[in-house]
Order: sequence, then structure tokens, then C-alpha cells
Amino acid sequence: MDVIFLEDLAFFAYHGLYEEEARLGQRFHVDLACWLDLGPASREDDYALTVCYGTLTRTVETVVTGSRFKLIERLAGAIADAVLAADPRIDRVRVRVHKPGAPLPVASGRASVQIERARES
Repeated sequence: MDVIFLEDLAFFAYHGLYEEEARLGQRFHVDLACWLDLGPASREDDYALTVCYGTLTRTVETVVTGSRFKLIERLAGAIADAVLAADPRIDRVRVRVHKPGAPLPVASGRASVQIERARES
């Protein structure tokens, strides 16, 4: 199976448990891996035989900026569901959400979660 990667997509949104996070917002970064058969596109060099990177990016953006979640676990799950719904050629998706501004008790760090979902047969 082949994979398309979109990495370090950055968005400003309002996710988090705390009131300040909902009011002030913060940056979130998303890494996406989509498993699908890229054989036809790699043989034919035909744009119609692959998934549009821009469409995938807009799908992620719609979820990240269009809703508010308390948990980045929920955000990652919603992104995975939306990506699988967006294109039937995608068999499996891995989503990693990074929250660089997570309220951690250290001078530097970030919280991240990774979720993997497969299309139901």
C-alpha cells in the first residue's frame, strides 16, 4: 500500500480544557498519512488518479477551525473521520495533532496525540 504524507500543517484554533484556551486560541500542527493505491497515478502521471493534497488540507482545516474540542484526542479522531469520508480511495489514515502551547509544567515542550483509523469493510 502506498502513502501520501502532509506534514506540519499549521492552524490557529480554540481547542482545550481551559477557559483561556477557548478565549485566546493557539496554534495546532497536524501531520497526516493516507494509505491508498497510488499505482495508477504513478504509472499514468494523471492528476485524476490520485488524491488532491489541497483538498486534503482543506478537509483538515475545516475540522480544526470549524469546531471546538476539549481534547486533542477528539480533534484527531474528527480529522481522521473527515479524511476517510472525503475520498473513498483512502483506505487508512494516521493523524498526529501537536499542541505546542499545551499547559505543561516545564519550560519547553508540546503535547501530541496520534490516531489511526481504517475504512470499515
